Amino acid sequence: MKLSEVRDILNAKVLTGEELLENEVNSACGCDLMSDVLAFVKDRALLLTGLMNPQVIRTAEMMDITAIVFVRGKVPEDSLVGMAKMKDMVLLSTEYPLYIACGKLYLDGLRGNQGGIVDG
Repeated sequence: MKLSEVRDILNAKVLTGEELLENEVNSACGCDLMSDVLAFVKDRALLLTGLMNPQVIRTAEMMDITAIVFVRGKVPEDSLVGMAKMKDMVLLSTEYPLYIACGKLYLDGLRGNQGGIVDG
């Protein structure tokens, strides 16, 4: 799914990375615990979180996360936006809570890493 589609589905505000919205994401993860992100997220993922600290940006960089969506209308401080901008990372902000934002993306076809779970 293109990041521009994510923006539209979540009615999100682009905080940085407008020029990167045609990039694709392969999966998504809704999480506030960065150790879980390190353990379970695959490359080129979208991270949805309510966490607002530098560890989010650092974790995203380590895991090759394409973009971060801040939920519940949260907007990071300028220092975090600057960090993301220096790393060519897309930051979005949506008014939706985490559960609803993840559900909307799932319904539109963006799946998560199931960690070995098989549907059926």
